[in-house]
This record gives sequence, C-alpha cells and structure tokens, in this order.
Amino acid sequence: MCRIVVPADGVSEGPITEPTLEEFKQRLREVAGTDFGAHSPRWLSRFGDATRQAERYRVGRVLLAGDAAHIHPPTGGQGLNLGVQDAFNLGWKLAAEVNGWAPEGLLDSYHAERHPVGARVLENTRAQITLMGTDPGATALRELFSTLMDFEEVNRYVTGMITAVGVRYDFGEGHELLGRRLRDVPLKEGRLYELMHGGRGLLLDRTGRLSVTGWADRIDHVVDAGEELDVPAVLLRPDGHVAWAGEDQQDLLAHLPKWFGVAAH
Repeated sequence: MCRIVVPADGVSEGPITEPTLEEFKQRLREVAGTDFGAHSPRWLSRFGDATRQAERYRVGRVLLAGDAAHIHPPTGGQGLNLGVQDAFNLGWKLAAEVNGWAPEGLLDSYHAERHPVGARVLENTRAQITLMGTDPGATALRELFSTLMDFEEVNRYVTGMITAVGVRYDFGEGHELLGRRLRDVPLKEGRLYELMHGGRGLLLDRTGRLSVTGWADRIDHVVDAGEELDVPAVLLRPDGHVAWAGEDQQDLLAHLPKWFGVAAH
C-alpha cells in the first residue's frame, strides 16, 4: 500500500466535489506519464493549501485554540497534535484561574507560548507544499532536501519539528531542559506521564532535600525519581514542560510563584 498526492485541476473554478478514481488516474498520467495501474483505493480526499493564523489567541475573555486559532495544509499530520497542545497549554491555566491561584499574566502566557508554535507549523507546511510541486524548481529542491535528510542532525531537527518534540518555550536563561517537555522517563513509582494524569504540577527530586510545602495542593512531589533523570531535580508544569531545574531550595522557591501563584497558608 502506498500514498500518492497529485495536484488537482480546476477545483477553484466551481463547487468542490469528492475526487473519483478516474480523475485521480488522469492527473497521475498528466504528472507522471502513467497511472501505475492504480486501482481499489482505500481513501480519496482533497485538501487545500490555505494557511491562516489569528493575530491574538486571547482577547479578554475570548480564547482561541485549535482550528479556531490556525488552519494549514495537512502535510506532516501536525494539525491534531498542534490543537491538542494548544488545549493542554490553555486548560491548566484556565483551571488555575478558576481555582483562584493563577499568578498575574498566566493566561496571557498562553498566546505568548503557543502563537509562535502555530506560526512555525504554518511555515513548515508551506515548505512541504512547495516540496510537493511538480515544476523543475520544486523537483530540484526536493532532491536537495532528500539528500540533506541523510544527515542525522538534519533528520533529528526535522523530526522534532514535525512531531513537536522540539518545542521549547522561552522561559529565559537556564538549564537546557528549561521550557522543553520532559520525555516519559521511568520512575520508581511508574512512568512519568502516568503520574501526570491528575493535571497537577510535579517536582521530580533526586536530592531528597527539596520541598514544595505551601504548594502541595497544586504540585506533587516525587523523591528518588530514578536514574534516567540526569539532573538533580526538575519542576514540571501540568503540561509537562520544565519550569525549573536545579537543586537549590531557595532558587526553587523563587520560581514557584511564577507558575503556581502564592503559597497557601
């Protein structure tokens, strides 16, 4: 089984209809010189190349996420992940606001963090549409890109971009993990993502010396986190992104209010 994409013909001139096998084979013959004996399709579909993004994801009490905030071609299958991560980023911040402990500016950080991510997805889907072209320039570009993908560093970069594993929010200077989503490392109490189903923050502490007293209603504390965590301790937001990394209690206390509000008394 294989997937083939060909440019449609005259779709913009009238009502959009479902593609037929014969139409597909005709376009294939025009582009490739043969229809390769295509038959028995499992799925036929059309898609456009429209790319749009809202200027603001938040205006007062109106917040946009998913397809309401951005649309783009389906190249790379990135739309679902992009929308889910929008919702996850926004969801815990809304919950903090509703529960009364959200620090000032937390809801505004939704736009600051997710708008650049959406913009990058629009950019790479535009690039992929260009690579799918049939003109000589696009063909040459595709061959060059295919050669570059043989380099491990390029392959890793593109993979991280398409899967969103490479997303890093700008939390300022600090540890290389800061702003990144921590991978699903094994812990003594199970795997990391299993412990985060409650939608709370999480302090993974290999030192055993740290404390989140005052924030225990918002943050879980796991001591002896396992050997695969190669830093003394990390503070994770409910969406899994690293908000702090280190081993100094006073430094941790200075960072907790930024994401989790003032301590409960």
